[in-house]
Amino acid sequence: MANSAEPSSSLSFTSPSHISNGSISHNLSSFEALPSLEVISLTKLSLSLDQLLGDSGCDYCDAEIIVEGESVGVHRCILASRSKFFCKLFKQEKGSSEKEGKPSKPKYSMKDLLPYGDIGYEAFSVFLSYVYTGKLKPSPVEVSTCVHNVCAHDSCRPAINFAVELMYASSIFQMPDLVSIFERRLLNFVGKALAEDVIPILLVAFHCQLSELLTHSIERVARSDLDSICIDKELPYEVVEKINLLRHDSQHDGGLNTPPVDPLREKRIRRIHKALDSDDVELVKLLLSESNITLDEAHALHYAAAYCDPKIVTEVLALGLADVNLRNSRGYTVLHIAVMRKEPSIVVLLLSKGARASELTSDGQSAVSICRRLTRAKDYHSKTGKGQETNKDRICIDVLEREMRRNPMAGNASMSSQTMADDLHMKLLYLENRVAFARLFFPSEAKLAMVVAQSETTSELPSKGSSGNLMEVDLNETPTVQKKRLHSRLESLMKTVNMGRCYFPHCSEVLDKFMEDDLPDLFFLETGTPDEQKIKRMRFMELKDEVHKAFSKDKAELNLSGLTSSSSTSSPKKVGVNHKTRK
Repeated sequence: MANSAEPSSSLSFTSPSHISNGSISHNLSSFEALPSLEVISLTKLSLSLDQLLGDSGCDYCDAEIIVEGESVGVHRCILASRSKFFCKLFKQEKGSSEKEGKPSKPKYSMKDLLPYGDIGYEAFSVFLSYVYTGKLKPSPVEVSTCVHNVCAHDSCRPAINFAVELMYASSIFQMPDLVSIFERRLLNFVGKALAEDVIPILLVAFHCQLSELLTHSIERVARSDLDSICIDKELPYEVVEKINLLRHDSQHDGGLNTPPVDPLREKRIRRIHKALDSDDVELVKLLLSESNITLDEAHALHYAAAYCDPKIVTEVLALGLADVNLRNSRGYTVLHIAVMRKEPSIVVLLLSKGARASELTSDGQSAVSICRRLTRAKDYHSKTGKGQETNKDRICIDVLEREMRRNPMAGNASMSSQTMADDLHMKLLYLENRVAFARLFFPSEAKLAMVVAQSETTSELPSKGSSGNLMEVDLNETPTVQKKRLHSRLESLMKTVNMGRCYFPHCSEVLDKFMEDDLPDLFFLETGTPDEQKIKRMRFMELKDEVHKAFSKDKAELNLSGLTSSSSTSSPKKVGVNHKTRK
């Protein structure tokens, strides 16, 4: 109505009663078009601001923030207008200082800006992109995915850690809209992730005072099988108290089926752990002698592998009182715990002391699969420059995979006795062939490996004319005696192979590849079609060249000239129809 007291819209210049249907339609279409124009304008503005970050030709930044050694150029006016944190920070800046007549840009170190947590270069780049454009970019694959072959990357540690870094950036730099986004994302992770992977989520929730996320994370950890030692070491005291209270209440309600705790026993175990924290192995020995607690009962080796200096792990192993393949209450061996820490020296030490890389956790994870699931693609694929240290994550994976290749027949403790017997024969067959080919390709080096291993029986390989079948039946030999003989032979062969790997790593690599790839094809050079025989002979000539190169590398790198005999490695003998593998 014309006499309406309602204020007229800025989009309407006439009363609705005086507008024809056509005019109404025209005005409505214009009204609907306006939001689209705003979206287009904002999109153009977003793209323009994005160029300030991505285009090196638009370097108009007036400040720098150093993140992980990288300088990130920023524009203080944009950051100050979007973030109260940066507005306050830049107000404290007295202005650019003059240097040689030119104004220098103020620099800020990311470490100095953070009261807690870490923010990496890629996470800060994603955060900056949102500040400038209002759009959240997808997480970079190289820092938000692991290198496990079958992982969906929806709850692996790199994906969680990257979201945690972005949450720290959003909270510390006071971007509440981003905080809301990443809180929802982290809440989703809490329900999917392994219990130990919830720890970083719980920490960011605690530090950033995210009550909903904190509550869900505490409940998830309280329901999990994480042991009290891990919880005490990893989490703040206030959080630990809440978790313990929930677990106590759940026990009374019958929700958790945990064995009763002996307070005195727990106190003695904690004393042993504190002694390890103090790097005092002598005190550990004293505490063991004064109580009825053993190293294995205290899971002291697990504890040392997780939290102590590698030197302490060495000293604990030197006591000879700990089972290196012992499982803790969660079914993790010491090696499983060590790879979570990703300290190569501890991993190598455990393997050298008999830790089995083939052991699986209760949910089917091997040590190498655990390590791969914890490793970012960026760290695994990064190229190491001259003089730079190789990434520890990559070293651990390489060492574990090499160990798995060295022991392709590694047994499983849950196998039946018949399977274990068959497995023993398979191991012996593999090692017999490997040592035989080592003597064929590297006679001098193989002989030296036998001497160093003090393995006299290894040199007694079946001579020409003998059957060479270690598993043949001897009517005068009882099953117990035969089993003892085969195990003795296996141990002897393993010592020889391990010594060969230690002193002649390049030669061993050639043998490994030969056993895995070439043995079936090259074994009979004179079988097959003429073309197949030609290819086999070409490969055999390549193999001869690899043999000589490997020996040269070992001799140069390890300076073996003083250890080897005066005669050089002889050329490998011809492999042909008269040399047959042991069946």
